[in-house]
Order: sequence, then C-alpha cells, then structure tokens
Amino acid sequence: MANATLSLQRFLGRDNLQQLAGPVLILLILSMMVLPLPAFMLDLFFTFNIAISVIVMLVAINVMKPLDFSVFPTVLLITTLLRLSLNVASTRIVLLEGHTGPGAAGQVIEAFGHFLVGGNYAVGIVVFAILVIINFVVITKGAGRVAEVAARFTLDAMPGKQMAIDADLNAGLIGEDEARKRRATIADEANFFGSMDGASKFVRGDAVAGILIMFINVIGGLFVGVLQHNLDLGAAAKTYTLLAIGDGLVAQIPALIISIAAGMVVTRVGDTQDISQQFLTQLFNNPRVLGLAAAIIGLLGLIPGMPNFVFLLLATVLGTLAWDMDRRARTVKPVPVAAAPVVATESQEASWADVAPLDVLGLEVGYRLIPLVDKAQDGELLRRIRGIRKKFAQEVGFLVSPVHIRDNLELKPNAYRILLKGVEIGQGEAFPGNLLAINPGRVAGQLPGTATKDPAFGLPAVWIDNALRDQAQAYGYTVVDASTVTATHLNHLILSNAAELLGRQETQALLDHLAKEIPKLVEDLVPKVLPLGVLQRVLQNLLAEDVHIRDMRTIIETLAESAVRSQDPETLTTQVRIALGRSIIQQLYPSGAEMQVMSLDPQLERVLLQAIAGAGEHASIEPGLAETLIRETSAAAQRQEELGLPSVLLVPGNLRLLLSRFLRRGIPQLKVLAHGEVPETKIIKVTSIIGGRV
Repeated sequence: MANATLSLQRFLGRDNLQQLAGPVLILLILSMMVLPLPAFMLDLFFTFNIAISVIVMLVAINVMKPLDFSVFPTVLLITTLLRLSLNVASTRIVLLEGHTGPGAAGQVIEAFGHFLVGGNYAVGIVVFAILVIINFVVITKGAGRVAEVAARFTLDAMPGKQMAIDADLNAGLIGEDEARKRRATIADEANFFGSMDGASKFVRGDAVAGILIMFINVIGGLFVGVLQHNLDLGAAAKTYTLLAIGDGLVAQIPALIISIAAGMVVTRVGDTQDISQQFLTQLFNNPRVLGLAAAIIGLLGLIPGMPNFVFLLLATVLGTLAWDMDRRARTVKPVPVAAAPVVATESQEASWADVAPLDVLGLEVGYRLIPLVDKAQDGELLRRIRGIRKKFAQEVGFLVSPVHIRDNLELKPNAYRILLKGVEIGQGEAFPGNLLAINPGRVAGQLPGTATKDPAFGLPAVWIDNALRDQAQAYGYTVVDASTVTATHLNHLILSNAAELLGRQETQALLDHLAKEIPKLVEDLVPKVLPLGVLQRVLQNLLAEDVHIRDMRTIIETLAESAVRSQDPETLTTQVRIALGRSIIQQLYPSGAEMQVMSLDPQLERVLLQAIAGAGEHASIEPGLAETLIRETSAAAQRQEELGLPSVLLVPGNLRLLLSRFLRRGIPQLKVLAHGEVPETKIIKVTSIIGGRV
C-alpha cells in the first residue's frame, strides 16, 4: 500500500502534471464536441475562453521579441479549437433547450444577447457583423500578411546572418557555443514566422465559421421552435436569434482579442522594450508634437457648433503634458555635463582578456574568395579542408588543429595566405570561376591566360577560362579549379610542417585516444618511464623526416624497452626508426621487393665515421667536402627523380642522423635511411655512388 501511494505521489509530481496538462486540455476540448454540457459548465468554459484570450493579449503586449512567445502559433490553434468546441456545445444546448427561454444556454450567452445589444436581435446582428468584419477583414488579414512577409524576409536574410555568424566565429569574436546558439535563434525565427503565417489562417477560418454557425443556429432554431415546440414564428425568431447572437458574440470577442495579440506579436519591432514602453516613449515622448496637437485640437474646439468643451478639455490635457515634459527636459538637460563616460573609458585597464591566443593554423582570404569559404553558399573549400584534416589523420596518425578562416581586406581580392602560429608559411592567388592549368613538364602547346606558378610545388602554370578545360587536358596540362589550388597548397604545407603541428596538446590527445585501445602500454610508458615532452620530441623527429606515426603501438613498445637505457630523444628516435623500418620502406617503395637507392663511396664513409668518432653529436663536415657532398647528392637525386624513383640515400646507422640533418636543408626531397632500417626481404640495388672522387 505504501509503495502504491509513493508511486501515485511520484506520478502526480509537478513535472508529470505539467506534461499531462496539454493532452488533458485537448481531450477536454474534443469531448465538448461530443458530450452534452449543462448550462453551468458552458458558463465556466466561456468565461475561461475570455480569460485565456485576455492573458494571451497581455503576454503579447509585454514580450520583448516575438521568439519570447514562440508557442503563440500553437496557442492560436488551441484557442481556435476551444472556441469552435464551445460553439458546437452551445449550439446543441440552444437547439435542445432554447424554447424554454433566453437563459436556456447559460447566463454568459444570455448576458451577451441581452445586455450588450439591449435585447434587440437586429442590433445584435449588426454588432456581430461589424465585429466579424473587423476581425476577419482588418486585423486577421493584416496580421497574416505581416507574418507572410516577415517569414519571407527572414528566410531571405538567413544566408547573410549565417555568414555573419561564421565570420564572427572565425574571427574569434564568439565561441562555438555562442555561434550554435545564434544559428538556432535564426532557425527558430524562420520557423516562428512561418508557423504564424499558417496559424493566422486558423483565426480567419474561425471568423468564417462564426458567421456560418450563427446563421445555422438561427435557421435551425426557427425550424426546431416552430415545428417541434409549436412556437409562433415571431417568438421563435426572437428567442433563437438572440441566443445565436449571444453565442456568436461570446465567441467572437475572444477571437478579436486573440487576433489583436497576433497582430502585436508579428508587428513587433525591437527587443529592448515591451509594446507599452515603446508606445509611450515613441508616441508621447516629444513635447513639441504634443504641443502642436494641443493647438490644433484647441482651434477645432473654438469652431461654432463643435463640442467645444470636449475639444478644449483634450487640448488642455495635451498642452499640460507637453509643458510638463518640456520642463522636465530642461531640468534634466545639464546632467549629462558630468564626464562619466570619459571617466569610465579612462578607468579601463589592460587585462589578460586583451591577450588573444594565436591560431595554430590560419587561412586568410581576400574578399573575392569569401564564397569559397562561406557555409551559407556551400563553400567548396570548406569541404576540402575537412577532407584534408581527415585524410591527414588517417595517413599520418594524428589530428591537426582546425583551420581558422577569416577574411583580410589588406590582401588582394584574389589572394590568400596560410599562417602557422601567426606566421605566414605560404601565400598565393586563386581566381574563382577560372581554372589553373599546371604544366607537369611535357605539354603539346601553349594556352591563353594569366601565367603564374603552382603555389604548392612551384610548377609553371596558367589561369584559363572554363571553356578551355578540354583543350588544356588535350595538351597534357593538369587542370584544377580555384578551391583545389588553395586546398592542395594548404595540404602540402600541413604535411611539410607536421612536426610543428604536433604540440603537447595534440600529443596528449593522441595518448588519450590510444589509452582506449591499449591502456596498459600507455600507462606503463607515460609518465612512469618517459616524460610527455620526450615522447613529443621523438614523434616530431619522425614527422620531420616524413615518417608517419600511425603505428603507435610499435612506437610505444619500442620506447618502453629503450627508455630504460636512454632518455635521449635522438637515440630513441633511432631505435623507433629501426622498429618502423618495414612501414618506412613501404611508404617509399609501395610495390616491389627491389629498392633502387643511392649510396656513399666506402672511402667517404670512413672519413665521415672518423669525424663522428672524434666529435660525437657535434661532428661537422669539412667545408670543401661538404660542398662536394651536396653537389653530388643533388645531382644523383635529380637523376633518381627523372627515372621516377624516390631520392633515397642508404648509409650506415652511425651516419644517418648527421647526413639527414646536413643534406635535408639543401635537398628537401631526399630521404636518408640506415642499413638497419631495411627489412631483410628487400633487395637493394645501388644506382649512384656519391663521393667516388673524394
């Protein structure tokens, strides 16, 4: 029993009751159409209908902006349904009990049928017709038109508002949560005015239904009274017509109030004051206007035959208001002399809020490139950038920071630049609507257009019209659009600077991701055996030489074994490279068991090994030898590229780090491998010997 009582208390809790209020109200409204109601219940529901309409109008007056009353379209539907249900219920009782007298349908209908129109059904018909015309032709039609235009304008303005939100987000003026909130507000505005456009049809339909219901009640009442209750025609006409008019008025007055509320909501402008404040401050806030109105009304009051007392009384009231407002304005006017704004400005001090963090990756575009990065216009470059980040994460092994995009009016209209931690690392130009024809080295002809260079790789290129695409491809050019040019350049720079993009935060995020799959390995390595900073340095060393770090299991296992003997990042990198040898070779030679590489002359190897033996990590190469080494290696690497082979130099393990650092500066595409990194299954074929004449 106690459990049942507790369950009932929980079921009847505040939240549950609120959730049940809506369904119960709808069921009650629908039940009125089917179940007969006594006169007292009709009075109660008619009174409730009037009360709810007044509440709705007061809420509409006091809202600051339309979205503060976002449930209003639903309220229109429910109140319209309530009025129609009451019409059905009252029609039933009028036709059943109308022959007993004017109070048959309750006191509310009787009051509206007698006291409001003086018991004269002709006057009642005229008053009812006027109310219906005001509601149907003036207020509802106007509110519906305003809602329709507002919905159209709101939809038309959505792309511009979305662009402004994206611009503020990219500029760092707002956060992601605020941007999401603003986008939701824009969508809610469009939905609200669209719903209001449709909901206003409910009220118009209600007005039409009110006219039809009244005539049906009159005709039906005459039929029932004369044929069924044997009333004479005059008595039946008076009784049933007054009841029908009272029924119509008691429904149309709340409908008129609701229509006025709808008009107030959709014509609302501004969101800092409610309608009452706006009405008073904007209409009765100018003493000069009130003074002129008082003078005009006073002059009209002096004309013989006019109601002089009324006109002169109103002129006196308006003149008094104008004089009082002018007097208060003169009294308050000297107050702004106080330099409060200046003091407030001077009191503002610099704070840490003025120090804005730099974006890790940034893309600035000229104004003609904005359509490429505009979400509202479905910017192609935005999708490509998302694809670049996803592909980078899949291939390289970690997720780079988002690219923050903003427009820069200081750039040329078609220019863009790419920033890494606030420093420019690349720039170029792109021409939306045109194509870039890139010369890969062997083309059959020249194309008309603007000569330039491919910003990513520096190849000769030309900007051409779209109509020349087929001709350019036939000549052997590689043809790409403006968004592809920018995206390719960005992708190239991200790959080239992968080591710098892997910061402490990215390293920790990578570990957190790995901890979901290999928690024990991660826990045993960091921070028990190896600090996070050393792990980051090892990963950066790998990325600096274009070694992908997708195989983090192997990297962590190798570091866990080697960190016991050494904490030096360079030594640990060497051990990891050996463990990753198979994937490194696979990355350079995707197919085939044979590796065609360059090698050092044995005599040169001995000289370099002696230099390392004497100086260790601080070994240096004699200038003359260094110049020859760079020259011959560069020539051999060029021959490799002409043969379509990767530029790979195979050296002893002790020399790999020294030569990689030294040669990579002058020959960026060169990859230096150690003998220990090559799997035993690979066949090595030496294509060039470097240093044979040293």
